[in-house]
Amino acid sequence: MRDLGRALRYLGHYRTTAIIAYTALFISTGAMLMVPRLVSHIIDEVTGGVTANTILGLPEQAIPQVAAQQGTTVAALQSRADGAESAIIAAGIAIIGFALARGLFSFVMNYMAERLSQSIAFDFRNELFAKIQHLSFSYHDQNQTGQLMIRATDDVEKVRMFIGQGLLFALQSLVMLVGTLLILLTTNVKLTLVALPILPLAVLMFMIFGIASQSLFRNLQIRLSNLNTILQENLAGIRVVKAFVRERQEQGRFDDAVHEHLKWNLKISLIFSIIFPLTFLLANLGQAAVLYAGSTQILDGTLTLGQWQEFSLYLVYVFMPLAQLGMIISLMSQASASATRIFEILDATNDVQDAPDAREMTGVQGHVQFEGVSFRYFKSGDYVLKDVSFEAQPGQTVALLGATGSGKTTIINLLPRFYDATEGQVLIDSTDVRDVTLSSLRSQIGIVLQETTLFSGTLRDNIAFGRPDATDEEVIAAAKAAAAHDFIMSFPQGYDTPVGERGATLSGGQKQRIAIARALVLDPRLLILDDSTSSVDLATEYQIQKALDKLMEGRTSFVIAQRISTVVNADLILVLEKGRVVARGTHEELMETSPIYVEIYNSQLVDDAEVADEQAVVNEEVLS
Repeated sequence: MRDLGRALRYLGHYRTTAIIAYTALFISTGAMLMVPRLVSHIIDEVTGGVTANTILGLPEQAIPQVAAQQGTTVAALQSRADGAESAIIAAGIAIIGFALARGLFSFVMNYMAERLSQSIAFDFRNELFAKIQHLSFSYHDQNQTGQLMIRATDDVEKVRMFIGQGLLFALQSLVMLVGTLLILLTTNVKLTLVALPILPLAVLMFMIFGIASQSLFRNLQIRLSNLNTILQENLAGIRVVKAFVRERQEQGRFDDAVHEHLKWNLKISLIFSIIFPLTFLLANLGQAAVLYAGSTQILDGTLTLGQWQEFSLYLVYVFMPLAQLGMIISLMSQASASATRIFEILDATNDVQDAPDAREMTGVQGHVQFEGVSFRYFKSGDYVLKDVSFEAQPGQTVALLGATGSGKTTIINLLPRFYDATEGQVLIDSTDVRDVTLSSLRSQIGIVLQETTLFSGTLRDNIAFGRPDATDEEVIAAAKAAAAHDFIMSFPQGYDTPVGERGATLSGGQKQRIAIARALVLDPRLLILDDSTSSVDLATEYQIQKALDKLMEGRTSFVIAQRISTVVNADLILVLEKGRVVARGTHEELMETSPIYVEIYNSQLVDDAEVADEQAVVNEEVLS
């Protein structure tokens, strides 16, 4: 419940709205509590008026005697008979007034409570999104996208529902219960004491229900997250599912997740099916006991019909909160479980964050050093990199070569601090990257990843993603440099062409060129190219490679490539194997000193010769 308490402290962000909502609650509940007293007054006036008129209708000589027997006088009977109608009208007008007040302030209460809950949900969603955006890659490596989505949507909604409804009902029930009991104790203590033992039993029962249901609701949210994860993965990978004819198997996975979700829902429903009949049983037993005690008092003449009706109506106000208690506990249990899941994200520690004294990185020259860098994921397990050291002078091109899993991608991930080195230092212009702010560091680095991600919007929006203030001329220049301008202009809307979800309307080569243009519009001092020509044909690769060769001039560039032919002109080639640098140098130096490099080169020689022949044909076509 501590996390739910933390969520409720968000009410302090909207004090005025909360004060208005809960003030209206007190007024509307107070107006509601006044009605039974007025109803009692009307009934007593009616019965008293009927009695007075009956006595006054007797023979004149018998009236004084009967009046004396009733403990009153003829004048008093006449006054009561004459004033009954006006008293009833006055009480009726008062009831209408209280009903109008209750309706008005109930509207204010519900509207302001809804506004309050929506505002807090707004804060939660923004905080969650901001936190998820700033969490390091290691956190996302360990958490599924579907689960994060559920926490930012369904879990926030559960907390919102409790603040907007459950908390309101809880406070209203408390005010009504305390107010009713105080009124009953001041009117008829004996009858109140008959009904009172029911209350602690009902509260105890619901407390047990709340404790038992909280873990059930938490498990239900986990199952909902699993279900959402499968749905999200299948929607994102629908082409792969269809290509491999896996529809039936994926349907089976989804069915299993739905059945798990259903199973936990039914467990919760079972508890509800038990708790509410027990509540109504307690309420009926209490009513039966009060009915018997009240009837005895009426027969003894110590309780009037009006007072009995008043007590009966107030008794409804006692049992009404008990009926709402089940819903309140349910909403509270769900909100408590969801609040815990929300704060698990908001409290998550970030492995990569700005140091307290971090400074802005400006005027980068592009001198990069790796000094004794080792790295392993999640601070445990085997090292992915071990004692890697190298130096890149400003303007040099460093090529990373090696088999899958050799550590190439890890090296380029350490440079913009997607991860921090476990041991050693990564330096830019002799400054440890951990000593500067993340935003200033990454703004100096242009990155083209092997897996291209585009966002909804136009082609221009995607190219200017890193610099939304880029001019049209800068966007077009970057597109031309990435060999993307021509195909963009072939679309009817040109740079205003909408991009489908994740760029589904573009070919692999087109998406790759947009990604290259997106990096180039930053005009970065450091450039990272993760096999950036892997998704293009020979003609496009030739155009892109020429553009990249020109653009890498004067920039420190890191290039991951699968083919040696694309990196033979690099100033420094690092050959990696199992996380270690096993050879380094230029192409000519490695051909003389590194058997591993020679082996890779020879294995690709035949393929590259065939590619070179095809490239020559392409070059001739381009030149012609």
